[in-house]
Amino acid sequence: MLVHPSSIDLSTRTLRFLAGQLTARRRDIGTRWRRLPVARQALLALAHLRCGDTYARLAAGFGIGIATVYRYIREAIEVLAALAPTLAEAMRTIRTKAFVI
Repeated sequence: MLVHPSSIDLSTRTLRFLAGQLTARRRDIGTRWRRLPVARQALLALAHLRCGDTYARLAAGFGIGIATVYRYIREAIEVLAALAPTLAEAMRTIRTKAFVI
């Protein structure tokens, strides 16, 4: 399989934010060792979410297994989902707005 670098139109701030959240999660669960550092895990997850890269392509590009890609993306999504408001909170916010997209 041939692998080539690609560009993702993401801000450094976004990458650092997710990396910070993943660092906190790793500290909370007491992770001792991972194949990729948090910044690379954040980049992997954002590449999948932003560009829709397949697990196989990400595995080849980052030099890890497909199962590891799945776990890393799943963990990043769980971290981001924990930051999202509940439905009740979102509905309260919506009521205060003139319109919502």
